[in-house]
Amino acid sequence: MSSTTTATGADAFERHLATSVRSDEERARLMAEPGFGTVFTDHMARITWTERDGWTHRRIEPYGPLQVDPAAAVLHYGQEIFEGLKAYRHADGSVWTFRPEANAARFAASARRLALPELSVADFLGAIEALVQVDGAWVPSGEETSLYLRPFMFASETFLGVRPSREVEFLVIASPVGPYFSGGVRPVSIWVDETFHRAGPGGTGAAKCGGNYAASLLPQQEAYAKGCEQVCFLDAATGTYLEELGGMNVMLVGADGSVTTPALSGTILEGVTRSSILATLRAQGRTVTERPIALDELRAGLADGSVAEVFACGTAAVVTPIGRLKGEDFDLTVGDGTTGPVTASIRRTLTDIQYGRSADEHGWLHRLA
Repeated sequence: MSSTTTATGADAFERHLATSVRSDEERARLMAEPGFGTVFTDHMARITWTERDGWTHRRIEPYGPLQVDPAAAVLHYGQEIFEGLKAYRHADGSVWTFRPEANAARFAASARRLALPELSVADFLGAIEALVQVDGAWVPSGEETSLYLRPFMFASETFLGVRPSREVEFLVIASPVGPYFSGGVRPVSIWVDETFHRAGPGGTGAAKCGGNYAASLLPQQEAYAKGCEQVCFLDAATGTYLEELGGMNVMLVGADGSVTTPALSGTILEGVTRSSILATLRAQGRTVTERPIALDELRAGLADGSVAEVFACGTAAVVTPIGRLKGEDFDLTVGDGTTGPVTASIRRTLTDIQYGRSADEHGWLHRLA
């Protein structure tokens, strides 16, 4: 199939399949306890962009190292973005993903902020569909397992100059995964960092780009040193308001069952899981509020019981209960330190939709194979 074909979606991708792939036995062994993000499938999807020709050469090719020039712009100026979503095996053997159009829209928004070319929704979905069609055997079927899909784009032009790259590569790789946190779903402890910040006003906080995550790594090390598993950042402007964790949004559940989450301010990533949870909670009739939340307000709420639960949410972990909040001058248990009923309920509701165990009333599922 020519790269200039008028075919669309998955059909637009040429198949250049690997001459040797893992055997059924080897694949089964690797998928038995997949961990998170350490094992990858046999192929990857790829599209090339140049300023002259636009998006061309849509293909599926063997997974393997990329040949990148030492002067490639991404290595010097960090011009890159990525996404994360999952493919779920349903009981009838079919494979589905969850709200990929939202990921495609966020990918385009991130591209605009990083001065990268925007990829169409059709190409974004087509790359995922084509890859899963080829590597569908890698989608696991065990409880809390899925195929994690990582679309990403980077500046590939060989050029040492501070300007947008005129050559770009888009790829999708896939990894069979289990629970994000070792030990499965359980309350985690959070270190509230009052020194470092993930992003500032006017920066790239609302884009899903590597620099935001690189900025979170040192504070994350500090969190580990303090006996915590994740770090929560405060706003850079005042240092008083909750923003998000290193890779997840945060939500508070009141004693009355209402839910409050930090409002999107341009420094917080608009999570697909976040928006799905808010829509689900509202459909259930719960009071949901998006507004600035001061750290002092949260501390006071935990102390007097008006805040009953706190949880984090994101594609990788879905919903993770928070059992402990710690800072330089405080160490607080959330509720009784266990998973609260609202947290457990919203996680079950969301995962039941994703795995096809309950009706998809919102039309969020997209079939891949």
